[in-house]
Amino acid sequence: MKKILFPTDFSEAATNAFIYALELAKIVKGELILLHTFELPLADNVFYPINYKETFDTVELSKFEQFREELPKLRAIAEERNLGHISMSHRLMEGLLIPNIKECIENEKINFVVMGTAGTKGCKELFISTNTGDVISAVPIPVLSVPVKAKFEKIETIGFTTRFREKDKVALEQAIDIAKKTNAKIKCLYVKTQENDNINVTIKDWKNQFKNDPVRFYIIPGDNVKETIIDFITSQEIDVLTMITYKRNFFESLFNSSLTKKMSYKSEIPILVLHV
Repeated sequence: MKKILFPTDFSEAATNAFIYALELAKIVKGELILLHTFELPLADNVFYPINYKETFDTVELSKFEQFREELPKLRAIAEERNLGHISMSHRLMEGLLIPNIKECIENEKINFVVMGTAGTKGCKELFISTNTGDVISAVPIPVLSVPVKAKFEKIETIGFTTRFREKDKVALEQAIDIAKKTNAKIKCLYVKTQENDNINVTIKDWKNQFKNDPVRFYIIPGDNVKETIIDFITSQEIDVLTMITYKRNFFESLFNSSLTKKMSYKSEIPILVLHV
């Protein structure tokens, strides 16, 4: 059974992302592991050591009480969506978010991470959000990042960006696996610039290899790769954008403020980042 890690701070963004975590668990026939982390207050070098255990116990108890109060709300959301059968377990961990996530991934053999992203600027917030961006950079498994205003709808169209590298095929196969489970189609985008216009043989090979899969290839000329991707999201009505890990500054510039204005109603879509 696939395991999905859902880090939560019980914020609006996290609660919204929980719906996607539930739906992903349904798609892959998986289980959810909910993770809430907390940090201790900064230490006072003079007085803090004496009261360390008392302080730790107080903070831990407070966080445990919050955890216990919030979990029934998440369970109610699952029941409302007829997903009460999804198995859920819970982890409350002291320490920094990234190390705790990495520890959970290793110890629990996690397959996916689902996180909410705060903010009101659409996809831009995904990659300038410190937590989400750092998680994407730090973990070796797929991360589904969900903007706070995204509204879950049946996944019918999955966008996939590629450079037609051989290793990209592994990521595309992962996307195809999800698409087949949801009866979705994949629209695979390659932005053809002047620098990479000699790949006709490669494209032909890809089309032949995936001819029996629900994939359609789009070769779109354009020297502005980022803007071409944004236009593709809106014109093709993409429900989830799948991207392979690139340098973080590429993501940040991809969704800068001037480009996100062009995304209209599709600006609030989840992005699934794959590592290959």
